[in-house]
Amino acid sequence: MTTDPTSSEQRQVSNFNIANVLTTLRIIMVPFFGWALLHDGGDSVTWRWVSFVIFAIAMITDKIDGDLARKHDLVTDFGKIADPIADKAITGMAFIGLSIVGDIWWWVTIVVLLREWSVTLLRLSVLKSVVIPAAMSGKIKTVLQAIALSGLTWPLPHGDAHGGAFDIWPGPLGEVLFYASQVLLAGAVAMTLWSGWEFVREVRNQRVRTA
Repeated sequence: MTTDPTSSEQRQVSNFNIANVLTTLRIIMVPFFGWALLHDGGDSVTWRWVSFVIFAIAMITDKIDGDLARKHDLVTDFGKIADPIADKAITGMAFIGLSIVGDIWWWVTIVVLLREWSVTLLRLSVLKSVVIPAAMSGKIKTVLQAIALSGLTWPLPHGDAHGGAFDIWPGPLGEVLFYASQVLLAGAVAMTLWSGWEFVREVRNQRVRTA
């Protein structure tokens, strides 16, 4: 009786696959997104819409490359490292850019980025020894962040910000959308902190169990 050698050995997956290509594309998008968002000090209606389109594409490809990697068994060490870096780079650029143009408070950006990058570095440091499954709180955080940041990249008026450049919305619609996005952002920040605590707690618990 012969055995298929591939059944006893883990299949080697090339780093050059569609999932990793999409991840790399998201990383490449980051400077273009930042440039579009900050063009003309963030007061250009056209370039704010361009920045939204780039950000939306990045969020969609994040979903697609993850699904492709799992469905077609395209998980690689490169993907495990590059995927969270791509996610944090594009959302981090959104937080920083929106703070620069005055649409997000700086303390919010600092708190979120400290949590995101500390958890990412912790995840990478324990990648080979501890497997942390994706928690529901983390998924909710990702969805809330994506929706809130997408909305805030739109040219939405609020108060005297942007010198009236964004007075393109009928009635109070623009301001309503802006403050709705801010409410979603508040929820995203809360879930960001909670999911970070859950992750750290799970890492600690797994280390105790394997000690």
